Amino acid sequence: MSISETAHKNHEEMWPDYKSRAMQTDPELIELFDNFAFDEVISHGNLDTKTRVMMILGSTIACQAQGEYKMMVNAALNVGVTPVEVKEILYQSVPYVGIAKVVDFIYLTNEIFTERGIALPLEGQSATTPETRFEKGLEVQKAIFGDRIDKMYEESPANQLHIQKYLSANCFGDYYTRQGLDLKTRELLTFSIILSLGGCEPQLKGHVQGNLNVGNDKQVLLSTVTQLLPYVGYPRTLNAIRCINEVIPE
Repeated sequence: MSISETAHKNHEEMWPDYKSRAMQTDPELIELFDNFAFDEVISHGNLDTKTRVMMILGSTIACQAQGEYKMMVNAALNVGVTPVEVKEILYQSVPYVGIAKVVDFIYLTNEIFTERGIALPLEGQSATTPETRFEKGLEVQKAIFGDRIDKMYEESPANQLHIQKYLSANCFGDYYTRQGLDLKTRELLTFSIILSLGGCEPQLKGHVQGNLNVGNDKQVLLSTVTQLLPYVGYPRTLNAIRCINEVIPE
């Protein structure tokens, strides 16, 4: 068995001249994985290289896979993802993964940026103020989810209404409104992160509909799930496909 020409080419695009230590110690596993992830899987779907790598990058944060994340940050920069986009992927993960699970990835990213001569801090991307964050966040929420947001406010018990307000002002006002990534990319990234967390299927179904509403159709979602499969495994992949099919039946 050997690594296919296609797998080698795709691997080289992401990590030129990379010498795998694991190839020396676990050659059979690397051959199996590389032929699957970088040939068979990449050959399926309609995601371009940059989008594919960005979604995998978000997934590795949710999976708490620091080693793979470091690999993917370098891959992302090698295939044209900008430093601002890398940081925005990190920031977008905070309201879904939690800062306790993201902070180490911020430090890892800063180390890689410094090694590559990327000056920090990067240019700010915030687009709201404390006075406008709720209004702007609610506007983005409704752009993605429509009238469902009004219904969520109407049906929320009084002692839980603050969570709805946090979603509008913080999750969407502080993060979704930021520059650096467009809305379609942010929503697809959120889908990738929630998928990779596992156990969040109700929220995943909500963001299947959200993606559909902003123009990411079923084929895009299935392509994204397929590209994440080698990194998250079959159970989370199959759960995600079930969610997609429940929201967007064949």
